[in-house]
Amino acid sequence: MIFITVLSLISFEGDNSLDINIPYFDKLVHFTFYFIASILGGLFGREISKDTLLKSKVLVISFLGLLLYGIIIEVIQNSLTTYRSGEFMDVLANSAGAILGTLFLWGLFSKGSGRKWEN
Repeated sequence: MIFITVLSLISFEGDNSLDINIPYFDKLVHFTFYFIASILGGLFGREISKDTLLKSKVLVISFLGLLLYGIIIEVIQNSLTTYRSGEFMDVLANSAGAILGTLFLWGLFSKGSGRKWEN
């Protein structure tokens, strides 16, 4: 999350090293970061809960935390920086990544998969 925070708040003005002209590439980056973060957050929650929390509760907490975090980062970008702007479409890309990452993890530990949520 520190990595995402730093990348979200630093300036890339004048940096021509990433001249990628793919439409909506930044939204794909947002989606990917939050997809991975939701998986890591869910697995982290699984490990620290030590079987005291149900899978659904851990995944909901992780998802809601990421959703709130993504909104806060966009608000900070819009209000506290002059070189970044908060965008509603970024919040949607973040949310979509978090939703699909959470659903992926849910499916990974579903009853039919052979993997158990409990240790």
